[in-house]
Amino acid sequence: MNAQLKEYNEKRDFSRTPEPAGEEGRAEPFFVVHDHHASMHHHDLRLLMDGTLKSWAVPKLMPEEIKVKRLAVQTEDHPVAYGDFEGSIPEGEYGAGDVKIFDRGGYELLERTDDKIVVKLEGKRLRGTYALIKFKGKEASEKNWLVMRTR
Repeated sequence: MNAQLKEYNEKRDFSRTPEPAGEEGRAEPFFVVHDHHASMHHHDLRLLMDGTLKSWAVPKLMPEEIKVKRLAVQTEDHPVAYGDFEGSIPEGEYGAGDVKIFDRGGYELLERTDDKIVVKLEGKRLRGTYALIKFKGKEASEKNWLVMRTR
């Protein structure tokens, strides 16, 4: 099992949830944004990087307008197969609720550091350059980022 997917696998009972089990995969760079109707409606942004889907929950939904900034909370890495997942996660399971694909497509990685990721998304709904920037300062959580469309 991929060590990057350990947290993902530990949070799920695969005998109860239809989500794919965490296995490493390889593919061309792609992104997916899930529309997730869980305890709170939100989007999940996922970028294929390092053999897994790096993931962020976006509580106020992905920004489509330039310079609109939204909180993006980094979550556990997900398996590549999750890029095709749609379905209902049963009540009582982690992330319970309905999951549908909001958008999916390829992307070009323009910049990547520990504190910043810039990508050019090429989806049907989300097209353009997006930046993820990690919060800084003593009040900042390791998991809190900003996501915004820059161009």
